[in-house]
Amino acid sequence: MPTSSRTRLVAAAFELFERQGYDATTIDDIAGLAGTGRSTFFRHFRGKEDVVLPDHDVVLGRVADRLAVASPEGREIALREATGVVLHHYLAEGATARARYRLASTVPAIRDREIASGQRYLRLFVRYVHEWLDAEPNGPLRAEMVAAGVVIAHNHVLRRWLREEIDDEGATRELDQALDLALVHLHASPAGAAGPPTVVITHDGAAVEHVLRRVRDALTAPSPGTATP
Repeated sequence: MPTSSRTRLVAAAFELFERQGYDATTIDDIAGLAGTGRSTFFRHFRGKEDVVLPDHDVVLGRVADRLAVASPEGREIALREATGVVLHHYLAEGATARARYRLASTVPAIRDREIASGQRYLRLFVRYVHEWLDAEPNGPLRAEMVAAGVVIAHNHVLRRWLREEIDDEGATRELDQALDLALVHLHASPAGAAGPPTVVITHDGAAVEHVLRRVRDALTAPSPGTATP
């Protein structure tokens, strides 16, 4: 199947950026390697940075669509699936996503655009979670904690994958574990249900997944004096 001109332009841009550097690569270079002209380039992209960045508008739309149909009972599932939409978009990009990550570390324009895009995801999660929780006890604060926690959990796992510290399967597993912590405040605690503080002790250098498991186990353990089924 013939590849689209957009796909060829993206592939050409990344090849040239890796080979000769971002600043040294011109739009004419990209169009020439892709076998297109400048007019075709500008039909798809406004500039060099846009070739590199993922189509965040499409991903944000998919996230919003999932959150918009969440029932009160299905909010946690909706947040998990919406966060998974973002992660799996990057996983599907594979080497392209990792090449972009390397470029962002050296090209301020790309780094700034990625940071701005991250804020768009945060605002989207904040808007929906506030709609869900604001009328509940401590709802506004919980909404901020949940929305920020979801984004932090995703970004932590994504960075590990981008650095090739984990594979696709590991990223999916670690995101699920990280969201266990991020979503602690999604559900209001019953009145009077607060228990004594829980302390988890771990050693320096412990793997994140090990720490997450220890914390989750501690938080879900029965309180002293309570019976387990």
